Amino acid sequence: MVEGPGAEDQLQRIESVTDSALSHLDFEKLLQELLERVRELLNADTATVLLYNASSAELVATAAAGFEEEIRQGVRIPLGAGFAGQVAAQRKPVRIDQVDSSTVVNLLLWEKGLHALLGVPMVATGELVGVVHVGTYARRDFSDHDVQLLQLVADRIALAAQAQASRTERATAAALQRSLLPTRLPRLDGLEFAARYVPGADLRVGGDWYDVFPLPDGWWGIVMGDVVGHGLPAAVVMGRLRSALRAYALLKVDDPADVLDKLNRKVSHFEPGAMATVLYAVVEPSFERIRVSLAGHPPPVMAVPGQPAKLLEMPADPPIGVRFDARRHTTEIDVPPDAVVCFYTDGLVERREWTLDTGLEKLCAAVEARPAEMVSAAVMSALTSAHPPEDDTAVLIMRRTSSTE
Repeated sequence: MVEGPGAEDQLQRIESVTDSALSHLDFEKLLQELLERVRELLNADTATVLLYNASSAELVATAAAGFEEEIRQGVRIPLGAGFAGQVAAQRKPVRIDQVDSSTVVNLLLWEKGLHALLGVPMVATGELVGVVHVGTYARRDFSDHDVQLLQLVADRIALAAQAQASRTERATAAALQRSLLPTRLPRLDGLEFAARYVPGADLRVGGDWYDVFPLPDGWWGIVMGDVVGHGLPAAVVMGRLRSALRAYALLKVDDPADVLDKLNRKVSHFEPGAMATVLYAVVEPSFERIRVSLAGHPPPVMAVPGQPAKLLEMPADPPIGVRFDARRHTTEIDVPPDAVVCFYTDGLVERREWTLDTGLEKLCAAVEARPAEMVSAAVMSALTSAHPPEDDTAVLIMRRTSSTE
């Protein structure tokens, strides 16, 4: 409760920056409106928002009122450096009444002629979001009430920025995922394909992907991969792996183990910390055999006419991103006419409600020597109807069609 002289005025000031009518504004307009209001309420000449970029450990000037030069020049402040950097590093308000090279690193601040600055941190759910600061040309001692009001603004912007970042990341990840999955699977005389991709719980997009592409001399490449993690970072890594694997596949058409070895060396060198399980298979031009190499990925399931489906037995080498100096393995599998091979990511078979063996048993029971689209539908129905997957899921069905079909 606000008490003492000026209490009514203080309440009006608080209501001005917590006005629920602002909630309908998009993020950019909300920033601008709040900065204009706080500049007026605090009788300040400038107001600026700097958002924190965790990757570079820098504050990036994002919005301003009365100080647009910071935005136009793309000002960046290292965490801990100068005025704004200290606000972010300490996560505490900072007031200064001397603006020069001894107190700030952004020379625009003293070139502008500012004499006093007040900055507060923007924090949401325990994470640093950025800094809001205001400045005046006149000499000024900012009061505790000024600090409280600016902190209210900072808290509101922090929540809005975090929500905006989450929406943007999810939309970007989904768009990237869609752009990298095949828009249309090949239709071949002798092979047919069907596929599914489903985001995990809460429509979380991850790094699962599948790919089918032609290789020289009638060979075909098949990929099923799963990047560790979720969201935009996983989708970005997935895109890099997909492109690199395709390039390496052209260098060694008939040896999937060699392709995965090159991919692993690339990831270990250029993207330390990234990790993915990958299955890479090549289909011979006759379609009678496939050669498969596993990098920590579950093996495919195959169904032959007149026989129950089974999990193919083959060695699984370490995932991509894990140092592995030994020779990777390639397993050659005969594919009779009308046989079906099911490639998948672990999101299909892993659940809290059952063991991995139970999930694999359910998958084998659903895979039959039938048209690829029918098998794809049956697999998704059997594995996802009763217990929706928490992780994203990719499934690719390959069927070798008979010569009379």
